[in-house]
Amino acid sequence: MIQLDPIQNAIDALGRGEFVVVVDGDLPESEGVLVGTAASLTPETTEWMARHSSGVVCVPISTADTWRPSGHTRAAVELCRLALQPEGGAVTGLTTTTGEAMTLADCRLFADEHGLSLVSTTDLVRFRGNSEHLVEHFAEARLPTSYGEFVAHAYRSVVDGEEHVAYVMGDVVGGEPPLVRVHSECLTGDILASIRCDCGPQLRLALQMIADEGRGVLIYLRGHEGRGIGIGHKLRAYALQDAGLDTVDANSAQGLPVDSREYGVGAGMLASLGVRQMRLMTNNPTKLGGLDGYGLEIVERVAIEIPSNPENLRYLETKRTRMGHTLGEAQA
Repeated sequence: MIQLDPIQNAIDALGRGEFVVVVDGDLPESEGVLVGTAASLTPETTEWMARHSSGVVCVPISTADTWRPSGHTRAAVELCRLALQPEGGAVTGLTTTTGEAMTLADCRLFADEHGLSLVSTTDLVRFRGNSEHLVEHFAEARLPTSYGEFVAHAYRSVVDGEEHVAYVMGDVVGGEPPLVRVHSECLTGDILASIRCDCGPQLRLALQMIADEGRGVLIYLRGHEGRGIGIGHKLRAYALQDAGLDTVDANSAQGLPVDSREYGVGAGMLASLGVRQMRLMTNNPTKLGGLDGYGLEIVERVAIEIPSNPENLRYLETKRTRMGHTLGEAQA
């Protein structure tokens, strides 16, 4: 295990006007960003940040930034708030000399080389307290669907005001761990029938699998479009993919993280619903770490693979070979 530093170290460093490195979990593939306070930005420090990154420095003064705030961005804002730096933070994605996003091991070496603290978004949530406090439940209603009858629960994030939905079928408190799908919003795939990804079919398959068992939870997280970069940047990424880049490089070319989603809100929703153990429907190992870091126990990973088509074959192959998704070659 690569050693992370205490959150308080990062808070103290930001209070002194220093930089810190923030990763989005403690898995080997977790990506890192360089964070400083807005007040510490000078032409020299901005140039230094850009030199070790994709060249794009984001300055979020609140969680309502020019693109949907990622876990990294939320963490930067929260760390600066805890450091009593109300002006906000400066964030840039760390990259290696070859232009690849820095993973956890890279970030540890970079932090040690420059005398910086290395912390994770997961530890920040633990530092702030129970993840259940990240959300508030404000509505519920019976919702009949073509898959059967669910109860829909509406939640609001106390961090950024985004509203999310949980579909619950049957009694999921106690008993055998229920099936759970934590699904990231994908307007193009879920709603508008895009076949460039596998999101829509995964969503429908998850609902069917829950219905087949008669109990389970589907968490639908909004603000996760394009793995957290937003619809506009996702469409730009599609254009870059048509020009020859793969999914990973198309995000990096825009100065954006490859995957900036965080799952504290989803964990809080599950905790609010009384779910503590689950059989998680996912092919993404990062999602496993993103949830079990919040005190939820994943007793089984349930594959949710969708056959490929000519439009998404390269996308699925990139997920398998570059992002560590557990997909069979027949699906990728």
